[in-house]
Amino acid sequence: MPTSPSDAAEPTAPVEPADPTAPAAPVESVDPTAPAEPVESVDPAKSAEPAAGDPAGDPVDLAIIGAGPAGLAAAVTAADHGLRVTLLDAGEQPGGQFYRRPAPGLGAARPQALHHGWAAFARREAALRAHISAGRITYLPLHHVWTVVPDGDLWTLHAVAGPDEHAATVPATRILLATGAYERQLPFPGWTLPGVVGAGGAQAMLKGGLVLPGRRIVVAGSGPLLLAVAGSLAAAGATVPAVVEASAYTAYARKTATLLRNPAKLAEGALHGGALLRSGIRLLTRSAVVEAHGTDRVQAVTVARLDRDWRPLPGTARRIPCDALAVGHGLVPQLELATGLGCATLPGPDGTVALDLDAGQRTSVPGIWAAGETGGIGGAELALTEGEIAARTAAGRPVPAGLARRRARLRDFAGAMAAAHRPGSAWTGWLRDDSVVCRCEEVPAGRIREAAEDLGARDARTVKLLTRAGMGWCQGRMCGPAVAALAGEEPAPDRRPLSCPVPLRHLAELPPADR
Repeated sequence: MPTSPSDAAEPTAPVEPADPTAPAAPVESVDPTAPAEPVESVDPAKSAEPAAGDPAGDPVDLAIIGAGPAGLAAAVTAADHGLRVTLLDAGEQPGGQFYRRPAPGLGAARPQALHHGWAAFARREAALRAHISAGRITYLPLHHVWTVVPDGDLWTLHAVAGPDEHAATVPATRILLATGAYERQLPFPGWTLPGVVGAGGAQAMLKGGLVLPGRRIVVAGSGPLLLAVAGSLAAAGATVPAVVEASAYTAYARKTATLLRNPAKLAEGALHGGALLRSGIRLLTRSAVVEAHGTDRVQAVTVARLDRDWRPLPGTARRIPCDALAVGHGLVPQLELATGLGCATLPGPDGTVALDLDAGQRTSVPGIWAAGETGGIGGAELALTEGEIAARTAAGRPVPAGLARRRARLRDFAGAMAAAHRPGSAWTGWLRDDSVVCRCEEVPAGRIREAAEDLGARDARTVKLLTRAGMGWCQGRMCGPAVAALAGEEPAPDRRPLSCPVPLRHLAELPPADR
């Protein structure tokens, strides 16, 4: 069985409010490591105080975008090798989505209880604090980088910073992209009901807010994240009647050699399987939630068996009562900054698009490196490994053979995992014509089908122009894969000039050469 993916970005659709009656007790700790102290950072509200990497000073040697496992490992390794580093992150604390922690005001005494692999994170976070204190790393939380602009031999990073969304810029000689991923959602009738949240969103609610999305929660979709989410929710007090997996774990049998080279992954899968057995959770494979029912909130879901192409089999539907549904179909690499710079991409075995990287984690654009989920979804351990490799090559240091072998072994497993959980081509048959596909613009499947079948649209961009699907707040991150599938388009890199909403005043303040 697989292990869970790592530093997914925040779900792009708002998470539904938690049930105020739901239990909030954390699970028991599996790692005795004490929680790390808050990491010292540059106060994003004090924009008048220049930090290392500010245009008022010298360019930094390496600017790292993203402080999840890949970015954190890269920052510490680069500083160890003498580089001056600026680490920018949209979050308030390092760790990304995988090592998400409750806000300090919640008073969680043991936030590590909700994580596995905490010791690997704690060591690197302690090293980050030491490098910050020594002046080798400048850490900038609440900095959402929205574009990177070439400037001769340098790069200028533009960010929306702090609660007041002021403009911030950082010049650097090298860039490392560790921007993570976000959840892939495949719509179905009823998926817009309150109480339907992303699988990663449910985990974020538990890790970051110590709350549950409901009391009786069905976990559904496809991918290794489902097992981890179900185990966490059950351990925190929820009733999980079923994990509904659209794929079949027998697909891993075709990769026996890869599994044997990754015994820790097998052990982790067994750990998740044991947690399901102890909690009495049913695992329904080759099945999918094809409809959610309810009025003011989800009250039940219909689950059907699927054929190999994910087409529901007649006569197999069953209804499962619940007050919440956590659903997701894997993760999508977040590539807006990379594709905006012209970095080459390649199709992945899971039906997504990832960056094309060389053995040193270099992209096709000189001076730009990437690590973690940007090169394909692979999990926290792989992200930590690739962050180290990228930092070493950025510093001009050789990559130890053992580190390279570990990356190859973990990346091979990631490929097997991705292929096993790739969505089948017939999943669009779940959608009725009145089923909403684009939540932001409320565009139903029927209008998208009309654009593709009657009006000649053959790609998501043309469908967008004809229907407004993908023009809303999330800019197609949530509905993009579904719109492309309905239009008959193969997976394509997500290209957009801005990676997040930007106040117009920031655009007006840009130098003419950067506009």
